[in-house]
Amino acid sequence: MGDILIVDDERDIRELISDILEDEGYSTRLAANSNECMDAVADEVPALMVLDIWLKDSKMDGIDILKATKRDYPGIPIVIISGHGNIEIAVAAIKQGAYDFIEKPFNIDQLMVVIGRAMETSRLRRENVELKRKEEGPADMIGTTSAFKTLKSNLDKVTKSNGRVMLTGPAGCGKEVAARYIHSNSNRADAPFVSVNCASIEPERMEEVLFGRESSDRGVEPGLLEQAHGGVLYFDEVADMPQGTQSKILRVLVEQAFQRVGGNDKVRVDIRVVTSTNKDLQEEIDAGRFREELYHRLNVVPISVPSLEERREDIPSLARHFIESFNQAQGLPLRELSEEAVALLQTMVWPGNVRQLKNVVERVLILGEGTGAIAASELPQNEEAPQEEGRVVLSGSLATLPLREARELFEREYLLTQINRFGGNISRTASFVGMERSALHRKLKSLGVVTSNKSGNRVAHIEENAEA
Repeated sequence: MGDILIVDDERDIRELISDILEDEGYSTRLAANSNECMDAVADEVPALMVLDIWLKDSKMDGIDILKATKRDYPGIPIVIISGHGNIEIAVAAIKQGAYDFIEKPFNIDQLMVVIGRAMETSRLRRENVELKRKEEGPADMIGTTSAFKTLKSNLDKVTKSNGRVMLTGPAGCGKEVAARYIHSNSNRADAPFVSVNCASIEPERMEEVLFGRESSDRGVEPGLLEQAHGGVLYFDEVADMPQGTQSKILRVLVEQAFQRVGGNDKVRVDIRVVTSTNKDLQEEIDAGRFREELYHRLNVVPISVPSLEERREDIPSLARHFIESFNQAQGLPLRELSEEAVALLQTMVWPGNVRQLKNVVERVLILGEGTGAIAASELPQNEEAPQEEGRVVLSGSLATLPLREARELFEREYLLTQINRFGGNISRTASFVGMERSALHRKLKSLGVVTSNKSGNRVAHIEENAEA
């Protein structure tokens, strides 16, 4: 359940509240002044704080404690109590992030209702954090290729530091997985990992999303920087960050503090920043779209994340990992991969990299029939894949055959296509393909290709008794 920290300079009041709460099954701790309060919070973060506004013989009053606690531990609900209550103090407390305000002398039933609601809020926040972490899953790093081992070695070197890391690589190659690996293996692993997709947030809302806002009607709404306090803030595709925001983020990195939109007070944060981009930031700087100062602040430790093209031998283990993940998360069939499917996966073009591979595996598991091994025929073809100059993209079963069989299959299909293209004219076909007419006849015979007249047209086809 978590304990409740009661902060009041009057011993009778704090002990009375403690006795009432403990009778209801809550555990409590007591503090008489600001020093005892801040020491208690630092020792163990409470589930809830009941805080008096006026504290005798204290360096900080209740509002100061409220600000400091919300800055460092924004998730703690704080109920303010005061014997000098008025609407101005209540508004000030709520504006600074207090959960509710109760005036002394308080009604015990009212106190219990407020505390019950606040504790429920605290429980829901904790559960929400845990659910998000479960949804995100562990930062699994899968692979054995030299490119992968180099990446993992570089990530391991930066996990225990607080240095800023910039991850570069094509879209879908696993930059966010690498960022989560840094976080989960660092001394900040128990603190939040907050991801900011710079490309998906509207430019006019970026500052409010990052810095939060303050208003008299809605109070304090923490932004992503506050939510990441103590942990890691990950800027995904940082090149797409609006230029106006870039200068403010630069100031945050220098000062480790910022102001909420509509607020006047400085909010201090302790965050580690990790960024990623699939663009050439030097080109962005030269074009005037990215601040050079910010680039140098963020690019303390550059790490390149390889494309799937650079680590094809990892494709089978990645595919099997995704099959297991979809089985556990969605109950999709736990299927094996046939040798032909593995061979085809390793020869396919992957412009979307690991993300595309994951999508293909999910599609096959959803649309496939049965629970047997995944066959090559179930995998999508590469008709729309971009072709590099000087390369032919293999499709279908061709990629899964030994060289001799693949060559015969290709020659047969190629010559069938050319003969039919020239209306069954062997002489024109031989001239186009660069063979002597007699040599072409022998090749066709060896491949089981014959020509015949159909509806007045001469066409080529495969003899029924020809070997496949």
